[in-house]
Parts: sequence; structure tokens; C-alpha cells
Amino acid sequence: MDRFFTALSHRVASWAGQPLAFILASTIVLVWVTTGPIFHYSDTWQLVINTGTTIVTFLMVFLIQNAQNRDGSAIQAKLDELIRAVDNARNDFIGIEHLTEDELQRIKAVLEKECGDDAAHHQAIERLLQRR
Repeated sequence: MDRFFTALSHRVASWAGQPLAFILASTIVLVWVTTGPIFHYSDTWQLVINTGTTIVTFLMVFLIQNAQNRDGSAIQAKLDELIRAVDNARNDFIGIEHLTEDELQRIKAVLEKECGDDAAHHQAIERLLQRR
């Protein structure tokens, strides 16, 4: 079941991000809008689009979240391997994604302080932007 759901969520997430999916969704909405006068903009006519979009949204949330969770875990594993493989890297950073938001913000503040003051950061960013 897990492999099936993983494969399904990957395929749906990949397909949902394609232009064809947007065109299909737009076409459905356009057909719904054009049928309004035929059904006299009835409550049933409105209920059709409301129910359909609610169901699709509800299911897509779970499928896309599953795909994002897998992608995030894969990226973390790759970053952890890079940290482990680099001699001068601090292995203490491996697994920090499990810390609380406050702990991560404190680590970020310490790292930014180690890198220098804001003026140095702004100059480095300006140089980077000028290269473009």
C-alpha cells in the first residue's frame, strides 16, 4: 500500500504541475460558467462546482504533501551526507531539521553573527547582483 500511494502521489503531483492540468481545470471552469444560463444559475449548478473543487482540493492536499515530505526528506539526507563528507564541516548540523523553530532561529542568528556584520552581507549581495 505504501509503495502504491508513493507512486500515485508522485505521479499526481508531477502531473498537477504541468500546463495541461491548468488547461484542463480552466476548461472545466469555462464549461461550468457557460452552462450557467442553461441551468438558470441554480443552486444545483453552483453546488456542482463547489463540490467538485472541494473534493479535488481535499485529495490533492494529501497527495502533494506526501510528495513534498519525500522530497524534503531526500534533500535532508543529501545535505547530511555532504556535511558528513566535507572535512571542515560541522557534523553538529546533521539532523537539525528536528529542532524547534526557536532553536533553529537561534542557530541562524549565531551563524549570521559568525559571518560578519550586516554591512558585509549587503556588500556581498550587491556584488552578487551586479554579476547578473
